[in-house]
Amino acid sequence: MKFGGSSVADAERIRRCAGVVRAQQEQHDVVTVVSAMGGVTDMLLELADAAGAGNRSVKYTLFAEIRKRHETAAIELGASEKIDALLTNLETLVAGIVAVGELTPRSRDAVVSHGEQLSAILTAAALEGVAMTGQEVGIVTDENYGEAEPLMNLSLYQIRETLEPLLARKERIVVTGFLAATQHGVTSTIGRGGSDYTATLLGAAIKADEIWICSDVDGLMTADPRNVSNARLLDQITFAESIEMGQFGAKSMHPRALEPAAEHKIPVRVRSSFNTDCAGTLVTDFAPTSQTMRSVLLLKNVSLINVAGAAMVGRPGTAARVFAALAEVDVNVQMISQTVSEAGISLVVADSQLPRARAALEGQLLRTNAAKRIEVNEDVAVVAAVGSGMRGAVGVAARIFGALSANNINIDAIAQGSSELSVCLVVGSDDGPGAVRAIHDEFGLGQSPT
Repeated sequence: MKFGGSSVADAERIRRCAGVVRAQQEQHDVVTVVSAMGGVTDMLLELADAAGAGNRSVKYTLFAEIRKRHETAAIELGASEKIDALLTNLETLVAGIVAVGELTPRSRDAVVSHGEQLSAILTAAALEGVAMTGQEVGIVTDENYGEAEPLMNLSLYQIRETLEPLLARKERIVVTGFLAATQHGVTSTIGRGGSDYTATLLGAAIKADEIWICSDVDGLMTADPRNVSNARLLDQITFAESIEMGQFGAKSMHPRALEPAAEHKIPVRVRSSFNTDCAGTLVTDFAPTSQTMRSVLLLKNVSLINVAGAAMVGRPGTAARVFAALAEVDVNVQMISQTVSEAGISLVVADSQLPRARAALEGQLLRTNAAKRIEVNEDVAVVAAVGSGMRGAVGVAARIFGALSANNINIDAIAQGSSELSVCLVVGSDDGPGAVRAIHDEFGLGQSPT
């Protein structure tokens, strides 16, 4: 059972999570995984940056706030001594970074790791259990600090060897999400979705019956309920559908975090730690449904880049040069569309990455005449329709286009992979919410499947 930052944001919520765990322990062996308190990871990152820049005033203010939040919870949960020792360690580490005047990826990971460690100590106190770091439980990674990749086979073996004796003794185990260590024992973090990834690694290692991802939402929805009033909770979806939804901003798991569970065929349940009466969404290999489409998602804060020119037609390597130029400046391409004539490639990138994406493409392509022009449209959104039932279904695209046409919504670009698992459309940013509602209604996603 993994609890996110909002679920362990203070002592009261930690007690609530402990109650959920205890209820399950009456019938099951449970391993608990926790994130840092809500907002603490961002504060620790800012603290590390301030220390590296020698900004003592910001460092002092941030550390004081982190200390206050955890000490308040520790007093209520009876964990003051352990929390104080870890905070003292953090303070010493940050002082060392200030003294050296340099923040490395390795030292940043060391600072950020304190969030989950503090949270695990507090949760273990509420459960009267034992707190363990990812390193202590056996997760080993490469040395790509900040985005470390677990060494899968070694990690699974060591986790199993560590946890099975503890579970046999009915220990209440709380493990830090997000954290691990290199083969040399240096603390590392496993990047976005890291706590979910920790949970699926542990679940795969001990061959869990289910992996629960508990947060502040009831589960995965047919659309964002803030935009679609009749959005419905999905009872069950496939791993492939969940991964696709996660790519397009749904409150799903990060795609790579699902891999251990999918590979070992362990069901994952996405559910709320607050609304315990709701069973949430079960993610499995196969999810029977009569519906062609499962969810419609809206990706905002993106821009469309069109690379065009007759010189691109029939010229081998043009697409490779486009993507290589973007990769060199760490730009992630979220959607791709290319004309059959090869005279144009359309790319969707995050607004935050647009300036360096544009500069890289202009520098690489216009300078060498590999492309004639590069056009940017910042006023767009991506609508993604997801569902394994679309595979081989006749008329899906016609219904989507018809629904948008009936609502006077123009489509700027279209992309569909060979898996037919999703159809992605670029529309004007103002048309995005209406496009989602139109497709949601056309496919009857607000109605329970038969």
